[in-house]
Amino acid sequence: MHQDAAKPESGRDTDDGLSLPYAPTPQRENGEMSTTTIFHNPNCGTSRNVLAMIREHGIEPEVVQYLKTPPTRETLQGLATAMGTTVRGLLRQKGTPYDELGLDDPKWTDAQLLDFMQEHPILLQRPIVVTSMGTRICRPKEVVNEILPPL
Repeated sequence: MHQDAAKPESGRDTDDGLSLPYAPTPQRENGEMSTTTIFHNPNCGTSRNVLAMIREHGIEPEVVQYLKTPPTRETLQGLATAMGTTVRGLLRQKGTPYDELGLDDPKWTDAQLLDFMQEHPILLQRPIVVTSMGTRICRPKEVVNEILPPL
């Protein structure tokens, strides 16, 4: 099976021992091997600011433009688990078809919500950053500092 270089699949463990299906290429951060990934929307000011903050720390992250390369269901579930939230916690309402689809209705199962996110990747909260120190939805942008090494 062909594996897209922009979307490597791996079972690499996160900092909390959970395995994410998506694991970025390891890079050196302050002399140590580390992995940093941002699920990024270049049209989003917060996402652009968080990407800049990561780079200010001397880290060149794996950038996943999730509107072009949507994460797999397994990746989405893994992100939710790594953050200690539900699949519903990954949903973005503003500027998405959330209201039109009636996604505030508790009748939707996690599996159905994952289907909606696969069909409409704009529903994914942004930016989501994965580092060796944790996984966070970085809104507001300063949240990224919780999972980056000090400058």
